[in-house]
Amino acid sequence: MTDPGWPAVLSHGAVTVRPLDRLDAKAWTDARRRSAAWLHQWDATVPPGSTARPTTFANLVRRLRRQAKRGVTYPFAIEVDGVFAGQVTVNNIVRGSAQFASIGYWIDQGFAGRGVMPLAVALVIDHCFTTAKLHRVEICIRPENSNSLRVVEKLGINEIGYAPRFLHIDGAWRDHRIFAITVEECHQGMLARLGLSPE
Repeated sequence: MTDPGWPAVLSHGAVTVRPLDRLDAKAWTDARRRSAAWLHQWDATVPPGSTARPTTFANLVRRLRRQAKRGVTYPFAIEVDGVFAGQVTVNNIVRGSAQFASIGYWIDQGFAGRGVMPLAVALVIDHCFTTAKLHRVEICIRPENSNSLRVVEKLGINEIGYAPRFLHIDGAWRDHRIFAITVEECHQGMLARLGLSPE
């Protein structure tokens, strides 16, 4: 069965989110390299004793594409005026009685502070609630990550819990604050929370 939520291209003004592609390899790698010192403390790492190993971009895209075909992940690239700027990924999509997903994101430091990430996340959540017919979206953020916390604050997404030692990040199991929103809380859409109308 085809997933109505994937593939998709979403845009508002200069910001577009579209499927991450293997042709993004150079732009993705350059963005990660430029912003390495800024991003490394928030990056997932391999826990001790795990058999998983760091992967290449090509392998990452192949894995995400397989997951997207199964309807469990939507890996979006973010562009600003056609320039690669970061990534928003809808993860852990659960259907059945849950209709739930979680969202993770990162941005090239050069595009930070310009409202790009709140807009990209708003576009993706609106897509999840309308086209993909999900009911609930969750975002988990380390308490120290003030930049990511500002995204959920701008979008008015409520904090619902706290998860000790939730994910292996930057070499250790890290606590996360949990934010979530349901479709019932979002009648006007997420873009409206930013004072924007759909284009």
